[in-house]
Amino acid sequence: MGNICRSPTAEGVVRAHLERAGLTSGVTIDSAGTHDYHIGAPPDARATKAAASRGYDLSDLRARHVTEFDFARFDRILAMDRDNLSLLRQACPAEHRHKLALLLEYSRNFAEREVPDPYYGGADGFEHVLDLIEDAAAGLIDSMAAK
Repeated sequence: MGNICRSPTAEGVVRAHLERAGLTSGVTIDSAGTHDYHIGAPPDARATKAAASRGYDLSDLRARHVTEFDFARFDRILAMDRDNLSLLRQACPAEHRHKLALLLEYSRNFAEREVPDPYYGGADGFEHVLDLIEDAAAGLIDSMAAK
C-alpha cells in the first residue's frame, strides 16, 4: 500500500536470495506502493529491525508509488494481498495484466495467499511477514532459475 512495510521487505529479501543464488545479472528488483502515503520515506523502523535481525538490509530503500512505466518495465509484478492486486489490475494496461500475481503464489510451506499488513500490530507481525516472504522468495527464485 504505502511501500514501507511488506513490499520493501520483499524487495530486500528477494534481492538477498538472488545474490546468494548468483542470479543478479540482468535482474531488476524494485518495490512500490499502490498508495502515495509515504513517498520518499524509508521502510518502517520495525520492518527494518526485523529484516536486519535476519541479515537483510533495507536501509537504502525509499517508498515510491507504482507508475505506468512499471507495468511495461517489469516481467513480474507481485502484490502482497488481493486488495493491492485489484488496484494494480485497475491501473495496469491490458497487455501487461498477465504479469500480475500474488507474491505468496510462490510460497511452498504456507497455505496463506496474502501477506498480512503488520503496520498496526506488534513485532510478531513483522516476523510472520518475513517468514512468509522468505518462503515465497525461495519459490520465486527457483521459478526464475528454472527458465
